[in-house]
Amino acid sequence: MLGPPGAGKTMLASRICTILPPMDESGALAVAALRSIAAKAFKPEYWRVPPFRAPHHTASAVALVGGGSTLKVGEITLAHNGVLFFDELPEFSPKVLEVLREPLESGYISISRASYQVRLPARFQLIAAMNPCPCGYLGDTEGRCRCSTEKVRQYQARVSGPLLDRIDMHVNVSSLSDYDRERLLKGNQKNSENSEEIRARVTQASARQFARAGKNNAFLSQAEMRKHCKLSSEDEQRLKQAMQQFKLSTRAFFRILKMARTIADLDDATDIGRSHLMEAIAFRFPQQSGASFPGLPPGQ
Repeated sequence: MLGPPGAGKTMLASRICTILPPMDESGALAVAALRSIAAKAFKPEYWRVPPFRAPHHTASAVALVGGGSTLKVGEITLAHNGVLFFDELPEFSPKVLEVLREPLESGYISISRASYQVRLPARFQLIAAMNPCPCGYLGDTEGRCRCSTEKVRQYQARVSGPLLDRIDMHVNVSSLSDYDRERLLKGNQKNSENSEEIRARVTQASARQFARAGKNNAFLSQAEMRKHCKLSSEDEQRLKQAMQQFKLSTRAFFRILKMARTIADLDDATDIGRSHLMEAIAFRFPQQSGASFPGLPPGQ
């Protein structure tokens, strides 16, 4: 999530677990076992509730990854089967951020020390938030940003391309207008869903994925994707066009297909439609103008 201070990025991230389906028994047991290894208290009321970990950007590498002279479980592992939230993403050490690349691909973190070697589970959903520039107001309509182009480039370059390539959804979060604030204060939120309603849709979509392939879409193999993520010939051509125009990686190609399949599941659709594919592509480019690529919504 990219947006100015106070736009609600942290609040949105902290609500993610309220819309996730509950863990199954094996997942809940794994989370409880990891908390036991880390000497963390177990609370029965949180049984089957996905964990939410939000380490501060000043946390040490050992605190995040794990390790030490005697093995300590890091935040990455404590987020297993849940959410790992990085607020102020560019403020984290680049070395720590690059460590995320392994677990995001494999679901494990390998730690090698002189006295031991261990591989810990770390299959989490990464959610990150950052300001668009050091002051946070780049693109503000009131012209509050005073950052130079070079400062903005250096700030955004702290997050590497390979890591961003592993993040499926890049979302702009804008500040609330005076009208929106007034509606919130008055409780006038017509056509909005609460967490219970959203969780029901997410749970239903997840159940559909397990019934179809025995796993969530995120874990589909390439062979399974050929079976379950089929596109029409015209939509396949559109995806190839996007790949060429935006110079997307092969990883992005497969992740866009999985995202489109998930959007279709949330829409209760049997097949991936044009709108599902276009939305999945648009999530890769929150600040791209859609005028240059047919089919993308305006401003995406």
